[in-house]
Amino acid sequence: MPGWRSQWRLVLLNSLTCGLEICVAAGITYVPPLLLEAGVEERYMTMVLGIGPVLGLLFIPLIGSASDQCNSSYGRRRPFIWLLSLGVLLALFIIPNADLLAAHFAWGGRTLQVGFLILGVGLLDFCGQVCFTPLEALLSDLYKDEEDCGQAFAMFSFMVSLGGCVGYLLPSLDWSSGLLSVYLGGQAECLFSILIIIFVTSVLITMKVSEEPSCPSSVLAGPGSLLEAGPGTIEGARCGVPRSCCYLLKCKLRLLKSGPLLCLLRTCWTMTPAIYRSYCHVPRVMRQLCVAQLCSWMAVMSFMLFYTDFVGEGLYEGVPSASPGSVSKQRYDEGIRMGSLGLFLQCATSTFFSLVMSRLVRHFGSRWVYMSSMVTFTFSALVICLSKSVVLVTVMASLTGYAYATLQTLPYTLTCHYHKEKEIYMPKRKTKSVHINGIPPKRDYSPPVEDALPLFNKDSYEYYPGPLKQNGSSHSPGGTEQEEVESGFEKRGVGLDFAILDSTFLLSQVFPTLFMGMIVQFAQSVTAYIACSAIFGAIAIYLGSQIIFDQKDLKS
Repeated sequence: MPGWRSQWRLVLLNSLTCGLEICVAAGITYVPPLLLEAGVEERYMTMVLGIGPVLGLLFIPLIGSASDQCNSSYGRRRPFIWLLSLGVLLALFIIPNADLLAAHFAWGGRTLQVGFLILGVGLLDFCGQVCFTPLEALLSDLYKDEEDCGQAFAMFSFMVSLGGCVGYLLPSLDWSSGLLSVYLGGQAECLFSILIIIFVTSVLITMKVSEEPSCPSSVLAGPGSLLEAGPGTIEGARCGVPRSCCYLLKCKLRLLKSGPLLCLLRTCWTMTPAIYRSYCHVPRVMRQLCVAQLCSWMAVMSFMLFYTDFVGEGLYEGVPSASPGSVSKQRYDEGIRMGSLGLFLQCATSTFFSLVMSRLVRHFGSRWVYMSSMVTFTFSALVICLSKSVVLVTVMASLTGYAYATLQTLPYTLTCHYHKEKEIYMPKRKTKSVHINGIPPKRDYSPPVEDALPLFNKDSYEYYPGPLKQNGSSHSPGGTEQEEVESGFEKRGVGLDFAILDSTFLLSQVFPTLFMGMIVQFAQSVTAYIACSAIFGAIAIYLGSQIIFDQKDLKS
């Protein structure tokens, strides 16, 4: 494609990424007031907000690996995107209407309203965060070349940053005086109705653009497939005309068994015990990358989650528990607004660096970009800890957007690079069996009837029959294990490794919500928020230097 058409397609392809970030940022920002109005105490607030990340840690590896193994006729990633998007849509409906839903039950009352709110918050955070994993894997599937993959994930980071900007701005606007708000019944109903419109539009655009390769019925016959019914059947398939009712019956059975929902449930059920064993078999390159990613995200998330509270209490010396209208309360509210401005500038900076990320990597290299981003972040956090100037603190907060953009781009392009050259970066372990996403192959394995699918050959863009494999390749039924053992690299899907990377992001949110309050209470100062962020940043600099960026790093 020409340059502008390729960029425009990337924008459309990542429209759901932007829509998800808008809904998650705006929804989670608006949730605390709704929970307080429903009677939830502040000490339980962080626990409610931690439900989504904890569930994500449990299910993201399962969903990521299941999407690698899915053999639906709708594609490998799209069924999961559809179902998770449905969960986000349901959450956007439940949160503003929790009181109305509870009113339909005479025995519910306020307790049921709180229950609906917690359900909506957990569903929004869980489905919204987990949905990024199949979206990232979809980008990796559609853009195989290393340079194209880098541009795709740079656009992904740009759309996430743009969605964050819009998501943080929408709740700050006054929707109560508008005609739509009067018709719908209030500020919350108006805001979430707009979020629903944005989200549905983004889902439809992405699903329309991201057409995954499908398997035509004319080539469904193959060794071990449902359509293998003798020479007459195969001959009929080649000419495109079925020769028997048995053939049609098997076609319908094949299509039924490859439905997206049944495919998802069957795959998840059969792979659940083995997926979590795959965490014990992470290649060295991915293990070093994930450890550095975890520490880097802990630094960034510790900063983002508590920056507004630090500005309100630390810089403006406000008191959040002061009576409404008092000077202390007004100072705190003013500090919260200034802190929100700093986070908005952070998203704006992240948007800019997402646009130029490919050029930076091309001119300076991945190692320099990654290390410079974390050095910049740590320096900014130290300045914020030591300074009392609101202007300087806001400028330093905006500079942290560089690290935010880098962490959303480089780890995923590095993972694509690892999978493109598995023989170098993921050599097989010194064992007789090779695990496929944590599943050891059996000695006399023959694929089940429903798992035999024609595959899409990404190199020649032709379809050919054969049993489904992890990396999209096809092998003959005989000698499959021997080919896997002699391949020289581990059979891992990129969806699983993307899921592991996303798990580090969710784990970085769980730690601050559990322990940061106790640390601040012990230190008797909200500056401990930013100090912990700076400490994590310094550790991330060291761990980042251990990441394998190219083949030269393997020799060291």
